[in-house]
Amino acid sequence: MAVDLSTLRPYRSAVHDNRRWASFTPRPGDVFVCTPPKCGTTWTQTIIASLLWPDGNPPGPVFDISPWIEFEMIPIENVLAQIDAQRHRRFMKTHTPADGIPFFDDAKYVVVGRDGRDAFMSLCNHVERFRADVRSGLNERAAADGIPEMPAWDGDHHAFFARWLEDPFHFAHIASFWPRRTDPRVLLVHFNDLKGDLAAEMRRIADFLGVAVPAAQWPAVVERCTFESMRSRGDEIGSFDRVFEGGATSFLFKGTNGRWRDVLSAAELAAYDRRAAELLTPEAAAWLERGRVALR
Repeated sequence: MAVDLSTLRPYRSAVHDNRRWASFTPRPGDVFVCTPPKCGTTWTQTIIASLLWPDGNPPGPVFDISPWIEFEMIPIENVLAQIDAQRHRRFMKTHTPADGIPFFDDAKYVVVGRDGRDAFMSLCNHVERFRADVRSGLNERAAADGIPEMPAWDGDHHAFFARWLEDPFHFAHIASFWPRRTDPRVLLVHFNDLKGDLAAEMRRIADFLGVAVPAAQWPAVVERCTFESMRSRGDEIGSFDRVFEGGATSFLFKGTNGRWRDVLSAAELAAYDRRAAELLTPEAAAWLERGRVALR
């Protein structure tokens, strides 16, 4: 069953292209991790891997068994061959909003959000550590296709924040999934809640996916998903050095919130609030800032 691209809103950048869904063939039980960039994508993929293989022996690094379909760096033929060959329950990553991905009747969609200011700070590190040669290759393709290029890091947080805020992508992503939050195929997870009670959020995800973890294995299943454990086992998650200077320690940088408080000005924070109010309902904006506690 081919995906009808005419039903999807196009999303393209130097890094990703959602037209790559065209030849994707779904299977019952497929899981899609759906996030704006820098909101806990790798964390959630690692959680799902730990739940699916509670003995700690998945069939490969997380990035290999849970690919990013839209990522332009890897030929789509290679990605599709990889996931078509999988015999375990498949779980894949996407950064595309809800109106740009297919929704299958028997799939699950784990949507992860994070305060945009925290995502922005994480993105600064991401852009700074992104390998120049990889960025150059992606930008050559983007320039040929008339797509905006991926910027290099110049150290100016304020200019970068202005550009980030002008692009509605972070808010638009959450806005696109928010009306679907009551869909039984969709689970909303927040970065704050993962940090606040990792075990409880992992149980929510396990219940949503219908995964039963033996009680005796549960402590180890959770421990593998702490930030410290992930950082110490970078090779088990992916080959970070293919794209990032410094490898896993650069990509899994801090995993903290609130660093924006020492960087962004009062005027910039006010502009952020205005942008959130413009693009999100009050309830969605509150959830994006604070997580499930905002909805109680």
